[in-house]
Amino acid sequence: MKLDLLNSQWLEIVFEGRNKKYGAYELRKSNSKTSTKAFIIGAFVFAFLVSLPMLAKLIPDSSDDDASLDKKIVTVKLPPKEKPKENLPPPPPPPPKVDQVKFVKPVVAKAEEVVEEPPKIKEIVDKKLGAETIKGDPDAELTVEPVGNGPKDVVEEDNNIYNTAGIEVKPDFPGGIEKFYKFVTKNFSPPEDEDFPGGKVFVTFVVEKDGSLTDIKVLRDAGYGTGKEAMRMLRTCPKWNPGEQNGKKVRVQYSLPITVAKAD
Repeated sequence: MKLDLLNSQWLEIVFEGRNKKYGAYELRKSNSKTSTKAFIIGAFVFAFLVSLPMLAKLIPDSSDDDASLDKKIVTVKLPPKEKPKENLPPPPPPPPKVDQVKFVKPVVAKAEEVVEEPPKIKEIVDKKLGAETIKGDPDAELTVEPVGNGPKDVVEEDNNIYNTAGIEVKPDFPGGIEKFYKFVTKNFSPPEDEDFPGGKVFVTFVVEKDGSLTDIKVLRDAGYGTGKEAMRMLRTCPKWNPGEQNGKKVRVQYSLPITVAKAD
């Protein structure tokens, strides 16, 4: 009988009567499958190694891109920055809306010394006088020359209320204090109550810059309506001569006692 090594029958003959559970039997029994699998894997690995150079050519070279990118960056040049021109004369002003005639200051001189004659009256009618003669443009925009700045130091009005103790010129009633007391005696109406014992009313008021009396207050009265009567009487009082401080009229607070006699 002819023995086929590729067939597994020879294994049965070789291991007949022997322990088939031994590892050698299993190895030889699966040898054909292992060899086939190894052949296929080896063929794939060989094909991959053979085709590796071809695959490498298909991958783009990044170094070429970097080189081209560097080349592009280097070749781009920014235009030179223009420096601002210095010491340029200011632009000429726009022409005025009306014609401007040069004003020549009249000077008394000899006829042969006259260089330029002043303009005649008819030449400056409806025209503007200036340092030079300029032809006007009726379509030009009307411009207003900037005005100068006024004084920076603004004098603020003094509205403080001064006391008679430290004022230079004290306020007084026209004709003096005695004239004021005569006014009080004439215009103050004492209480008609027979039980009124008499007394004093202490008042304060502000003599304004124009001499009028404001902020009239009663600090203490003698009762029986004497405080209200004192306020009424002071509201009808003529204007005083205002007080002064540093040569200027100021507001001054004035205190005054009014003696009210007992009703007869």
